[in-house]
Amino acid sequence: MGSASKKTFLPLDPVSFTDESRTMIDFIADYYENIEKYPVQSTVEAGYLSARLPDSAPYCPEPLEDILKDVSDCIIPGLTHWQSPNFFAYFQANASTAGFLGEMLCSGFNVEPNLLTDSLSSDPEYLRNKASKSKEVVDYKDWQIALSRRFRALKLWIVIRRHGLANLMYHIRSDIAMAKRFEAFVRKDERFEMVVPRKFALVCFRLKPKAEEEDEGRELNRKLVEAINSSGRAFMSHAVAGGIYVIRCAIGTTLTQQHHVDALWKLVQEKAQTLLINN
Repeated sequence: MGSASKKTFLPLDPVSFTDESRTMIDFIADYYENIEKYPVQSTVEAGYLSARLPDSAPYCPEPLEDILKDVSDCIIPGLTHWQSPNFFAYFQANASTAGFLGEMLCSGFNVEPNLLTDSLSSDPEYLRNKASKSKEVVDYKDWQIALSRRFRALKLWIVIRRHGLANLMYHIRSDIAMAKRFEAFVRKDERFEMVVPRKFALVCFRLKPKAEEEDEGRELNRKLVEAINSSGRAFMSHAVAGGIYVIRCAIGTTLTQQHHVDALWKLVQEKAQTLLINN
């Protein structure tokens, strides 16, 4: 329960902003430090949070520490941790220190950037001229949407400058190298097969069915993905390529290292062996 404040309400107070920002940064840092302790995919049942919600919003302010405790106790258990190094389901928008700094600056300025021209009054005219050359029809709605975007270019600018092209290229090449390593694991195990050629850091493979019936292969690999994900030790996804049900291994999370890829393959083999024995 919060308590009513006798002081003047200041939504943006430089002193509390500094102190509470440190608290929030420490909370986020601890989350990343311990992210591998959480099941990658949420294991709670749908609607679990409803029973924990209060009947109404708090009338008085509450301490940030109480709020963050609720985040730990109530919110985090319901998350699928996209930034986990064991998240291999999709290519996500990765987090980085520079990205956080850029996001903070975007939020701090909290401006709607002028993406097209130097003044709001002339953006519509610019678009009309642009459209006349490209034979496209322009609606004001269009330019209003463009001008409502957050200042994401600033975040990108900081990420590129803080990391540098050399490190960004190294990160991409490292992900591709780990994908090649996983691909090699698949090709060496006769129980599995590559369904389509590897593309950059995406590996699409499957556990071979005993018979050449796609229905059997689909069910077998569906069970394999389910067994992997329900373990909490990794999270993968599936797709259908050429009518064939495939398992996707997308390597691109900031924190993923080679030992995570090796552990993933051991998990895949372990669950596959159990399935084959039971079948």
